Amino acid sequence: MSNKKVLEPPNLQNLTVNADSFECSITTDIAVFGYVDHRLKLLLTKRSVGEFTNHWMLPGGVMEANETLKDCASKVLLALTGVKDIHFEQVKVYSDLKRHPLKRVITVSFYAMVRPENHPLFLKGNVEQISWFDMEEIPVNLGFDHAQIIHDAHMFLKNNLKDRLIMGELLPKQFTLSELQGLYEDILGIKLDKRNFRKRIFQMEVLKNTGEVKAGIKGGPVLYEYDVSVKG
Repeated sequence: MSNKKVLEPPNLQNLTVNADSFECSITTDIAVFGYVDHRLKLLLTKRSVGEFTNHWMLPGGVMEANETLKDCASKVLLALTGVKDIHFEQVKVYSDLKRHPLKRVITVSFYAMVRPENHPLFLKGNVEQISWFDMEEIPVNLGFDHAQIIHDAHMFLKNNLKDRLIMGELLPKQFTLSELQGLYEDILGIKLDKRNFRKRIFQMEVLKNTGEVKAGIKGGPVLYEYDVSVKG
């Protein structure tokens, strides 16, 4: 007699959306990276209420019925940090069954890149602390599964550098190729060959020569800026 387990066919009624379909909360969490003194930093907050008080967390919040995911991410950044009008990109979806202690919550993570001096921080909403941390000095007392989300966002950022020019505002509006290469090296943690780096960057066709040179530096290196007509 066979002991093989017979798999039951799936209930096809559970494959389509109906009024009684399972519902859960959807949130967004945003890894905001900054670049200061050749060091990559991350913005974290502490909240005075809710789950994981006295823990550092990424800015995050729940999506409302009339919002898209990007609407929610923009709302969260403005409501919790005062940061607004920045470019951000989706990273990953997290749906572990018990990732939130209260109920079933699925979160979608994003990452953004800013120059901290362009975005003064404010204590808003239920945020009691907000601070920039070096990526090598991220606190261990992180709430929820944010340690994993931070790791994934950091790796996503690094992997993106291999395929396209970094988007965001980590550099001034106008910059030299040496400054751009320095940014890449600081984020990737490796030394890049100057000739190969510049060849790769020019192949992307996303930089525009401003026709100006950087003052105060011997030889006057040319200043470049992102070509806004090219979408990253």
